[in-house]
Amino acid sequence: MSVPAGWTETGDALEREFSFESYRAGVDFVTRVAELAEAENHHPDLDLRYKKVIVRWSTHSAGGVTERDRELAARTDTLA
Repeated sequence: MSVPAGWTETGDALEREFSFESYRAGVDFVTRVAELAEAENHHPDLDLRYKKVIVRWSTHSAGGVTERDRELAARTDTLA
């Protein structure tokens, strides 16, 4: 699987910035991503900044991006 549209592979992670209409909408998105991460037992870095959320998927034990990260990045898009 290639890098999902809208995502950037930066060094050892897939990264994307999401923009929302309000702080609350960003918080709700973070909650949905957290629920996905818990269900998959694979946790991204999440950076909430007012109406923006930066998501970074990486597999630290593999030293970078794996197919699982690409799959979860694509699934993250459906949560936005």
